[in-house]
This record gives sequence, C-alpha cells and structure tokens, in this order.
Amino acid sequence: MLKKISPIEKMLIAGIAFTMFLLCCRIIRTHQFTYLLFKWNTVLAVMPFLFSRSLINQNKLNYKSYFIIAMWLLFFPNAPYIITDLFHLKQRELVPYWFDLLLVVSAAWNGLLLGIISLMQVENFLSKHLSILKVNFFILSSALLCGYGIYIGRFLRFNSWDIIANPDNLLYASAHHVLQPREYIPVWGFTFLFAVMFCIIYFTLKQITHLNSYKKSISV
Repeated sequence: MLKKISPIEKMLIAGIAFTMFLLCCRIIRTHQFTYLLFKWNTVLAVMPFLFSRSLINQNKLNYKSYFIIAMWLLFFPNAPYIITDLFHLKQRELVPYWFDLLLVVSAAWNGLLLGIISLMQVENFLSKHLSILKVNFFILSSALLCGYGIYIGRFLRFNSWDIIANPDNLLYASAHHVLQPREYIPVWGFTFLFAVMFCIIYFTLKQITHLNSYKKSISV
C-alpha cells in the first residue's frame, strides 16, 4: 500500500482546496463558469503526481517501473501547463480584479508545485538505480519535453491522450518541428526557455531543502 499522506501532500491538498474554494465563490457570485477550466486542468495536473507517488512501491527498475515513468512523462506537462492559464487573466465584471488574480495565480502555483514534486519523486527513485549523471540527464530531458508538451498543448491544442486518439496529426506536427527546426523558432525558443526557467525553479527548491537539512545537522 502507499504510504500515509505526508506533510507536503497535505499542503498540496490545502493549496488545491483553496483554489477550488475561490472558484466556487466566483461561480456563486457571478453565476458564470469563466474559470471552470481550472477544475479539469487541476485533475490533469494531479495525474503525474499520482504516477510518481506510485513509485514508492517499486524497489527496482523493471517493466512496471518503466511503464509508470513513461505514464508520468506523458502527463508531466499537464502540471506546469497551468502556468499558461495566466493568459486568461483579465478584468471582468462582477468580480474584483484582485480576486481573479488570486484564483489564477493559486491555480498556477498548484500546477507548478505538483510538477516539481512529482519530478523529485521520480528523481529519488532513479537515484537508487542510476548514476547521478544519468539522473541529471533525465531531469534536463524531462524539462525540455515538458516545455515542448506545453507549447503544443497551449498553442497547437494537442492533449496528452492525442498520442493514442490522434497520433497521426501529433507525429506529423512533431516531425516537422524536429526535421525543420529553423522553420519553427518560436516552438524551440519556448521549449528551451521554459525548460531553463523550470530547471532554475526546480534546483532552487532542491537547494532550499538541502539548506534545511544542513541547518538540522549543525543544530544537533
């Protein structure tokens, strides 16, 4: 069985509950469903976390763990994807602008945090079986694939399940991006820059956790 809910998972639940509370308040106040998209996007953002969490029960690299990691990678872009929902933020009637700002930013933060923690869980698992060089390569590759997935999701409107439901169009578009990179500078520009931003945030948060561990060690 999976472990009990950890303190960080309790905070994730609290963050999602806060966003859903704001969303419900907005719907009750306006009788509009403008930001209802956060409900579905949050569900998708939780998926990679659930896959990475299931690695807790895996003790070695085998077909099952490879499958879990593959499914995690497939859904991974859905978590930080919510950052791009900032595009929906604008002044609207009936609700103060600051309220919508809190709603959108809290949803974006939930998605980013779910993505980061899920990657940390995958990293922790792989660190038990692979060298640090291979693990870091996996992290960087995941960040790049995440950036690419977010781009084709936001701007080309592909979804994670299109790899099964609509593989022809997805492969056709991706093949053009890879084989003719000069024709798709915005695609690779976004992919690379998002990966850099994500890695900066990821490794910064890792250093914070290391700092806390160091403080505990010197206080003993």
